[in-house]
Amino acid sequence: MSTSRRALLAALRSQSQPTTLAALGAATGLHVNTVREHLAALVDVGLAVRGSGVPDGRGRPAATYAATGAEHALVRSEYTGLAAALASTIRRTSSTPDRDAAVAGAEWGRDLVSSSPSAPERDADPRKHVVTLLAQLGFAPQPGGQPSTTLLTRCPLLTTAQAYPDVVCAVHLGIVQGVLDADGADDVSAELFPFSDPGACRLELSRGGGPHG
Repeated sequence: MSTSRRALLAALRSQSQPTTLAALGAATGLHVNTVREHLAALVDVGLAVRGSGVPDGRGRPAATYAATGAEHALVRSEYTGLAAALASTIRRTSSTPDRDAAVAGAEWGRDLVSSSPSAPERDADPRKHVVTLLAQLGFAPQPGGQPSTTLLTRCPLLTTAQAYPDVVCAVHLGIVQGVLDADGADDVSAELFPFSDPGACRLELSRGGGPHG
């Protein structure tokens, strides 16, 4: 790892909350294009995750970045290999691989909620909790064109998802459903459209009356 990239990672780890590209450039003295390049590399190796800031006026909110910790990067390749093996096994042995994968994902989602250090506020939109947990898992969610739409701009298991989309994508949708179930969000329905948008999968979380709810 280059000196400037190590300096950027150190700056990222020193932040108490996700930080914008511009703020990291100011903190390190690096040109914004250099910061962007280094951040992309850090995300690729699992040392950082990309998220979305709070909307401020028109347009999409600025992207934010947070360090994941070295331990995440150390287990990433092993985790990816394990996921591929499990997806292959489910596909080979199950008569309903997508259903079994969704059940496994839902259990994972419920576990995420039970182990999460912070629960959603009583009157908060449960969809925000889903997006927060997906960001922590490395999906880099971004707002879509409607309140119900979230674009998942990064897949932590992209290679495996491309090889076994029916299994992996069902697990991911199951995670969302498990989080909603654990939060008691019975009025929210979830649909996932894999690889539907340029560089992203589209997640629709419709509340009550339909896609604009």
